[in-house]
Amino acid sequence: METGSGTGPVADGGAARGSRAPRLRGRRRSAPAASERAYDVTKHRILRGSYEGGSLISEGEIADSLHISRTPVREAFLRLQSEGLLKLYPKKGAMVVPVSNHEIEMVFETRLVLERFAIEKAMRNGQGPRVADQIDSIIAKQHGAVEAGKTAAFADLDREIHHQIMAAAGNEILAELYDSLRDRQIRMGKLALYLSPARAEHIMAEHQELAQLFREESLEKLLTKMAEHIQGTRDALVS
Repeated sequence: METGSGTGPVADGGAARGSRAPRLRGRRRSAPAASERAYDVTKHRILRGSYEGGSLISEGEIADSLHISRTPVREAFLRLQSEGLLKLYPKKGAMVVPVSNHEIEMVFETRLVLERFAIEKAMRNGQGPRVADQIDSIIAKQHGAVEAGKTAAFADLDREIHHQIMAAAGNEILAELYDSLRDRQIRMGKLALYLSPARAEHIMAEHQELAQLFREESLEKLLTKMAEHIQGTRDALVS
């Protein structure tokens, strides 16, 4: 009987521990979720130009808008600083790092290297016709975006075309690196490139040429055309 009575406190202690454990696990789940949300929202606002280069933002501003505490926002800001999007100043907030012409040059040089590699590997693996079909399908959607005046949707479809080219190389690490470069390019004001219907039509025509060269499996012409396409976008950003 003493043994039975002795189990009382043990059982109570176990119940107490059991009642605490779910709350601890809950906090571990919610904190990363809040931090990820703060990261996604702040990054989106930076990339889309809601927060311009040189502007100051605070942890409290983000926390209040998302109805969360400042701790997950601080974690998000640290991530964005590591990506070169924010510069943190203790007790003052975070400055959105302005885009320089040097950064633009570096981004487009790196894009060209990665896309040339992806094209060469895709062609070696006989992926040309498949990539051409994917590009054609996306161009059809771009026409719809232009007709509807959906600039952001057009830009996203442009990104999808180049993502499919990178994916054809079958190298996930390079594809992730390329996506980070495209994030930087969006921040450089890429949406402004599509505000003119004439510019959008020009871009679609170039995409159509790329699709045709993929279908013909004309490697040298394809590499040349891609270089011209990327250089044209770079020139439009720095002009």
